[in-house]
Amino acid sequence: PRFCDLAPAEVYATLLDEGTYLCSERTMYRILAQNAELRERRMQRTQPVYERPELLATAPNELWSWDITKLLGPAKWRYFHLYVVLDVFSRYVVGWMVAERESATLAKKLIAETSRRQNISPGQLTVHADRGSSMKSKCLALTLADLGITKTHSRPHVSNDNPYSESFFKTLKYRPSYPQQAFANLLEARVWVGGFVQWYNHEHRHSAINFVTPAQRHAGEDHALLEKRVTIYTAAKEQHPERWSGEIRNWQRINIVHLNPEKQIDIKELQTERKKAA
Repeated sequence: PRFCDLAPAEVYATLLDEGTYLCSERTMYRILAQNAELRERRMQRTQPVYERPELLATAPNELWSWDITKLLGPAKWRYFHLYVVLDVFSRYVVGWMVAERESATLAKKLIAETSRRQNISPGQLTVHADRGSSMKSKCLALTLADLGITKTHSRPHVSNDNPYSESFFKTLKYRPSYPQQAFANLLEARVWVGGFVQWYNHEHRHSAINFVTPAQRHAGEDHALLEKRVTIYTAAKEQHPERWSGEIRNWQRINIVHLNPEKQIDIKELQTERKKAA
């Protein structure tokens, strides 16, 4: 009982000072380990368990992802803030803004205006974001509730829970035309981002959606484009079968885009549930 609250090193030193040698300090640790007595004994705060977000989209304007990134400004420690709202199904940038600061009020206005332009109906849309202060703000939550939009958040310190926005920002900052120097002013930043978004939406053939542009997929034009590719490939194989060792390339349309899937989902059942909810 005398030594129950002391570390083995302290017990060892105390006994030596009293003229007692029982064993080495290492032997003390080995005996404690054999008796399952080496463990954390402090009372530590239990960390909350955050549910893993599981989201999916089967059509445009069912699931949006949004985030904010910094763009270098004209002076040290000065940044411009780029807000981007991305449709997860089509990868189409439905809304964006470059501002002097990060603000929940600005985010609220951007998402509300974007929802109006996309004709979002109550109960139709889920908006996903990380846990930044603007994303968790009360004014944004109230606006989304008024619009009938469901909001979800990533788990703390888990960047993989919002991969679509992160991937977009990487594409933006690794673009060859991305300025090597800082943006001189807010107007210059807005002009460059506007040109990039135009290219990304209407010219960039996105690998995750089978190399069609986000605008084509958002408008539903990818159905015909992918079917045409299958026709061309099939004709080429029939004309020169010796060039093909197997089946033609898979140009099948990607009908489901999901985040953190853990189980198979019945799409027909899901669509039926959404129609009933609407």
